[in-house]
Amino acid sequence: MSTNARISLGIAVAFAVVLGVLFAVNGREQETPAAAAPNERLVRPDSHRLGTAADGKVTFVEFLDFECEACRAAFPAVEQLRKTYAGRVTFVVRYFPLPGHFNAERAARAVEAAAAQGKFEAMYQKMYETQAEWGEQRVPADDRFRGYADALGLDLAAWAKAYQDPATLDASRKTSPTANPSASRAPRPSTSTARSWNRNRPRT
Repeated sequence: MSTNARISLGIAVAFAVVLGVLFAVNGREQETPAAAAPNERLVRPDSHRLGTAADGKVTFVEFLDFECEACRAAFPAVEQLRKTYAGRVTFVVRYFPLPGHFNAERAARAVEAAAAQGKFEAMYQKMYETQAEWGEQRVPADDRFRGYADALGLDLAAWAKAYQDPATLDASRKTSPTANPSASRAPRPSTSTARSWNRNRPRT
């Protein structure tokens, strides 16, 4: 069995064990009138959800780095878990770009910019499906990510504006488990690429 397969299998098994324990605990707490809200350190009000359980009893929170090979290896297992436990488990995604991954923060910004147009899940999946094309490289992947936005049918001008907006960078950073809520506003990303995109963008 390959290393990637072992990682995916390990995550699936661990999740199944935790899920079983949570279901068992919740089953013994039927007298509780309502499920407790998830810890805000794990789930923020603005956290992206890939699926929501009606009873809110079990929440799966994934801290991810789109350039992380281990995260990519786990992606198929997580997608399968989403299908298996759809409607019974809330799946939450949090960004966690590692500083050693050159394009990880750019990828998080690209996904967050797509989320502004209701395409969070589609771009989230696109990043993992294409990681081999742009990951582990010391070359900015801005143009490639713009191509993904185009392929998803997004308004490219709006996407490029959001991609370069400091608020988008803030959003991709504040969802990290190590984020400091009192941190100052992030510096504005370079806009030279955005100007080029808008100038050359075909009319739609």
